[in-house]
Amino acid sequence: MAKQISVFLENKAGRLSRVTRVLGDASINIRALSLADTSDFGILRIIVNDPDKAYEILKAADFTVSITEVVAVQLLDKPGSLADMLDHLAEVNLNIEYLYAFLGGGNNAVVVLKVEDAEKAVESFKAEGIAYIEGERLYEL
Repeated sequence: MAKQISVFLENKAGRLSRVTRVLGDASINIRALSLADTSDFGILRIIVNDPDKAYEILKAADFTVSITEVVAVQLLDKPGSLADMLDHLAEVNLNIEYLYAFLGGGNNAVVVLKVEDAEKAVESFKAEGIAYIEGERLYEL
């Protein structure tokens, strides 16, 4: 499993910039991010090279922050790969709360998932031959 940092942001100019500046000044490298918003607030979800340090730095800078356990898989960057992985999760009856993806270099894509049972997801990925990515490896991509 991997650690994802979630930051709750007021929906106002400069808040996202402030988060990225705080992390950059602390030599924290953002590997992936997702931002979802409403009219009042946003949730920034990030994968970073040092999640524990990022958590402490953001907390010290007065951000509302949490660490969430997520699962990451590597898929071939070709039509149908994502559908195949999602079909597998449906077959093993695992619900996805959210996901986001990014290109992982070469001919690969990386999908980060928040599922209802991370351990079950990892075991099912391994059994199915789906390339599960350990947290430490994900942080270095």
